[in-house]
Amino acid sequence: MNIKDYGFKSNLIGSIDNNKMIARIIATHKDSYEIVCNNGHGFAKIKRGYYYDNPNSIYPTTGDFVLIEWNALGDSMIYETLKRESSFSRAASTSDRNHELHNQHEQLVAANFDYVFIMQSLNNNFNLHRIERYLSLTWKSGGIPVIILTKSDLIENKQEYINEVESIAIGVDVYSVSCKTGQGIEDIKKYFSKGNTIVFLGSSGVGKSTLVNTLYGKEIMKTSEIRKDARGRHTTTSRNLIMLPNGAMIIDTPGMRELGMWDAEDGISKTFQDIENYIENCKFSNCTHSNEPGCKVLEAIQNGELSEERYTQYIKLKKETEYNSNSENYLVNKKAKFKEISKINKENKKR
Repeated sequence: MNIKDYGFKSNLIGSIDNNKMIARIIATHKDSYEIVCNNGHGFAKIKRGYYYDNPNSIYPTTGDFVLIEWNALGDSMIYETLKRESSFSRAASTSDRNHELHNQHEQLVAANFDYVFIMQSLNNNFNLHRIERYLSLTWKSGGIPVIILTKSDLIENKQEYINEVESIAIGVDVYSVSCKTGQGIEDIKKYFSKGNTIVFLGSSGVGKSTLVNTLYGKEIMKTSEIRKDARGRHTTTSRNLIMLPNGAMIIDTPGMRELGMWDAEDGISKTFQDIENYIENCKFSNCTHSNEPGCKVLEAIQNGELSEERYTQYIKLKKETEYNSNSENYLVNKKAKFKEISKINKENKKR
């Protein structure tokens, strides 16, 4: 095995001291991590004293490079998570949250990838607002988003769906594919160059594992039929880094029913750049976009340049990311904003 194939830079290869070396996490399990390093393949657990006692410690996830002490006879020990080039995270889903905590917490999904394949199937799973959520978190992650519309064999008007997605995914490549017929598969192979890491994200049943099998050339991931209600079944239960025969890597992830915003302010700005351009040109810098004269947002909605639905989604995601990241600060700001709106309304009445 040549670990350079797993994305290791030359400065990350070899022993450091006292049997310590760099490893990459290729799968996460409940209490342990699967790793690959200069000594081969193995399993590891975190050094509890370092991670639990250090408030600034970064817990590892699939794709991370970590400092380990190798143990050929059992679990190696993870001492530190190295700096990430990219990482995708969300607010923890409802079932994972500790309801005793006042604020929500971050759930890491994958790290150190080049591209994020945002996958939706062309059936009842298709949802533009969900794509906007994924886009916002992806732009924030440091990876490059690519939208993959799967199961194109189920419909005849796939170009209409592509056009809809392109209208809300400005500057993002959009593809429709079918693993059943092979349509579109050759078009996306350009992303799978040796050394590239691509993370697959989407709801259960959109075909992530099926696409992994198609690109690998044989069935290495378990798949299952879609349910009658078009909702997917969970076939991937852990996050796995898979090496394709050509040296490209895929991080396959379990389906996500919930995708809460987490620290996604910059990503939302990128996804909704059209709306932020209107906001920057409002007459007043403290415009609340409710009833002020010279509000470019209201003008754009009134003349049909901007849909009210898209603006509503933009506000919804902004509020959600602020609340999930710091609920106390969100409530303080919300109260101050209502006071500002009330003040402006009184001034307008006086005029």
